[in-house]
Amino acid sequence: MDNTIILIVAIVVAAAAGAALALMIAKRNAKSHANEIVEKARLEAEVLKNNEVIKGKEEGMAIKSEAEKQANARLAKVQSSEAKMKQRELLLNQQQADLQRKTKEVENQKANLDHQQSVVEDYKKEVEKMERSVRDTLEHVSGMSADEAREKLIESLKDEAKTAAASYINDIMDDAKLTANKEAKRIIVESIQRVATETAIENAVTVFHIDNDEIKGRIIGREGRNIRALEAATGIEIIVDDTPEAIVLSGFDPVRREIARLALHQLVADGRIHPARIEEVVAKVRKQVEEEVIETGKRTAIDMGIHGLHPELIRLIGKMKYRSSYGQNLLQHSRETANLCAIMASELGLNPKKARRAGLLHDIGKVPDDEPELPHAVLGMRLAEKFKEKPDICNAIGAHHDEEEAQSMYAPIVQVCDAISGARPGARREVVEAYIKRLNDLERLALSYPGVVKTYAIQAGRELRVIVGADKISDEETEKLSNEIAQKIQDELTYPGQVRITVIRETRAVSYAK
Repeated sequence: MDNTIILIVAIVVAAAAGAALALMIAKRNAKSHANEIVEKARLEAEVLKNNEVIKGKEEGMAIKSEAEKQANARLAKVQSSEAKMKQRELLLNQQQADLQRKTKEVENQKANLDHQQSVVEDYKKEVEKMERSVRDTLEHVSGMSADEAREKLIESLKDEAKTAAASYINDIMDDAKLTANKEAKRIIVESIQRVATETAIENAVTVFHIDNDEIKGRIIGREGRNIRALEAATGIEIIVDDTPEAIVLSGFDPVRREIARLALHQLVADGRIHPARIEEVVAKVRKQVEEEVIETGKRTAIDMGIHGLHPELIRLIGKMKYRSSYGQNLLQHSRETANLCAIMASELGLNPKKARRAGLLHDIGKVPDDEPELPHAVLGMRLAEKFKEKPDICNAIGAHHDEEEAQSMYAPIVQVCDAISGARPGARREVVEAYIKRLNDLERLALSYPGVVKTYAIQAGRELRVIVGADKISDEETEKLSNEIAQKIQDELTYPGQVRITVIRETRAVSYAK
């Protein structure tokens, strides 16, 4: 047993010694391995360190290179700036030298001018002395002072300038009339020649013809009841006098006169004349006349080739048949104006239909149902606007007497054609007193000028002949006088068309043989 224990102990000791030896070997191996790891790590660190050093050197070289580039660029700029500064300095030096040279030249010129000025002043003093001497001599010879001579010379030059200006103005006006107005005259003349017109004169009375004078008594009726009923129904004064086979219907409203005429015609033809019958016939005739008015308006619009008119405008056109202006039938005047407008618009390259429409409607303000206190042109424009006529048509209606401002070419066309239609010979009648007064005003106005001996208004006031004294007015002054009279007539008088002023100066030598 002891041997066994000893054996066991020996085994244990041997095992322990083997383990210690193994442990020692293991420690030695571990230390060797650790040394290898450390050495490897050291080598790797050295490699990394070398790499970083190389990389740092490269970056440093790049930074150095960039810095050198920037430094070189700045150096180049500085050198360029220095070169420019040197060049500018040279330029400034040159300019300064030029300035100094010019300053010297100016100083020299100033010195010369001062010298010349002194010389001029000396000459001026000499001239003034000579002028005073000459003026004293002239005043002594002429017997007038210098101021008096100057005023006389100014007056003489002023008269010559006025005469020359008048002659020059006449030449310019004649040239303008021959050139600028040539085309306008051609258009107007052709327009007038292409329109067939007739003289249409109406009065404020209508004569109703009867077969015998016995009918007058029946029209008057017992105690005048028939004629009173007829006058009350028609609003027309019925004059039954000694005129054979005629009864006069007097009134300023042509529509009412026409109603009275037709009513009398039916009453006389029927034979039954009494108040009830008169009222019945007048009412019937009034309706017929209204229908005829509308029919006249429609027929006029068709004849003129005008379409799309409002029915109320058509009725107003028909009413114009029974209205007159200065004795000229209003419908005839409007048709004539419309035709002239269309022809003139065609010559000017405008729309003839629009012009014809505006010309036909231009006087509808004269036939309204009510009577507002407005100019007929403005009233006609408002009626046209009310019934949806186009703006240029409305403006042409409103502007044909200058109450409104013209906004298109149709307005002056209507204005001119209206004047042509109204001013042509025979178109309108003029009150004799107003006509004579206008002629007297023309003659009296021209006679008020100095040097005028006699004046004659001829050709119905379209020409004024002025006889002047040959010893008071020269040939050149006649032109100035003609212009002054024309301007004064234009400013102060009212007249249709134009007035021609002819100044006549003549010298007569009279001798007698005995």
